[in-house]
Amino acid sequence: MTFLIALSPILWLIVALTVLHMSAWKACSLALVIALAAALGIEGMTGTHAIQAVLQGVALACWPILLVIVAAIFTYNLTLHTKAMDVIKQMLTSVSSDRRVLILLIGWGFGAFLEGMAGFGTAVAIPAGMLAGIGINPVLAACVCLVANSVPTAYGSIGIPLVTLSGVTAIDPVQLATYTALQLAPLTMLCPIIMTIAAGGSLKALKGMGLIIFAAIAGFLIPELIVASFVGPELAVVAAAIGTIGSIVAAAKAFPVNDPAYAMASREEEASVTMHDGLIACLPFILIFFFLLFTSKLVPPIHDPLNLIKTSVEIYEGAAPYTFTWVATPGILILLAAFIGGHVQGAGFGEMAGVLRHTFVSLRFTMITIITVIATAEVMGFSGMTHQIAETAVAATGSGYPAIAAFIGSIGTFITGSATSSCVLFGKLQTDSAIAIGAGENVQAWIAAANATGACAGKMISPQTIAIAIGAIGVTGVDSQLLRFAVKVYAPYIIIMGCIVYFGQALVG
Repeated sequence: MTFLIALSPILWLIVALTVLHMSAWKACSLALVIALAAALGIEGMTGTHAIQAVLQGVALACWPILLVIVAAIFTYNLTLHTKAMDVIKQMLTSVSSDRRVLILLIGWGFGAFLEGMAGFGTAVAIPAGMLAGIGINPVLAACVCLVANSVPTAYGSIGIPLVTLSGVTAIDPVQLATYTALQLAPLTMLCPIIMTIAAGGSLKALKGMGLIIFAAIAGFLIPELIVASFVGPELAVVAAAIGTIGSIVAAAKAFPVNDPAYAMASREEEASVTMHDGLIACLPFILIFFFLLFTSKLVPPIHDPLNLIKTSVEIYEGAAPYTFTWVATPGILILLAAFIGGHVQGAGFGEMAGVLRHTFVSLRFTMITIITVIATAEVMGFSGMTHQIAETAVAATGSGYPAIAAFIGSIGTFITGSATSSCVLFGKLQTDSAIAIGAGENVQAWIAAANATGACAGKMISPQTIAIAIGAIGVTGVDSQLLRFAVKVYAPYIIIMGCIVYFGQALVG
């Protein structure tokens, strides 16, 4: 009974979001109420501590999580406002007339870039809409983008899921980013292959695509591993996306694919984009990359003094003080890059302020969702509810727990549609479970990373993600068709992940 009470907020979210189809912000708000009732009535938490736990959750949600989300979406919205995104689309679609190449370039490469920069549905909606718009079957466009969006999800919105996971587990974000990249490596190799097969409807579609697929894999995997290991989660998938886009373009130009079976219908010739126009269109994203890179630990003369501009506050009595870093935080740097880039693209300050205001309004329910779900997780953690769930999970699985760690992470994303929310809900559960089976610090980090890895798989089958894909392609009544396709990929993914996490713990431990 105690276990069910501890699990009640999560059970409520499952029922509210998948059975009752309640809005996420309403469901998560009620989950916070349920968590507080359980903590105060059953777990013996004091009213003061309950308020402190909620405030700790609000602080974590607002700074840095919501700051990054607002800044990232604002940057994307600003490129729409200045028409820079149209230039970027034109550059991408001019690379090849083979639909397999375009699916990899736009769905895999550009989709990963959007996930790394903005996340929150843009990485499915925009590439799927682009692919459908250039003549690819809309359902196929949605399917391949669901697959493509799986791997980059852990590093979405400038690495916010892993930054959040680091915050709730107190594990070094660079270590989490490195372990996540290693766990995802086999799936990174599979994604372009699956997408190419889907593009042609059979294994025959792989014919002639070997070099392009290799370029898509190597261009993604190598930069991601390097950046994750040396810089951290913020730029890992952005670097991977840039690498894979460059590699695919280079391979497509050097070794053109001209199979008539996969040729796109000819379109009216458009004026080519000049180097100058392309750089101006990409400027906000270029600035974000360099701002985050040069304020990282790789550049101590900049990183160290900026990180001294901070304020530490004890919010929850007896817990470590919560630190607000005021300048060297991704959200501030992204906003700075967006305003500079928008100005160069011709937008006035008033226009940019209007776009920012629109971004705030459009994200208001997302803000409520994230604040309440993180506050719920903090209440569950501080009251001991998460620890009880972990003890029960370990009692049921014993030393085999690591094999289901990724599956638990995938359930979190399936329920909420967000890898960040999954990491908030289950991050502490993963480390508590790891401690319960006697795991050392490295294995604890490995199992915690599995939550983010699993969240990537869960994103494919999340009802919210599928709804976004359907909205992007403008076709109704294909929900079950997309879900069936996604489940066929999800099932082997999650089995592979379970094996990687279980057997991989021996290597890191």
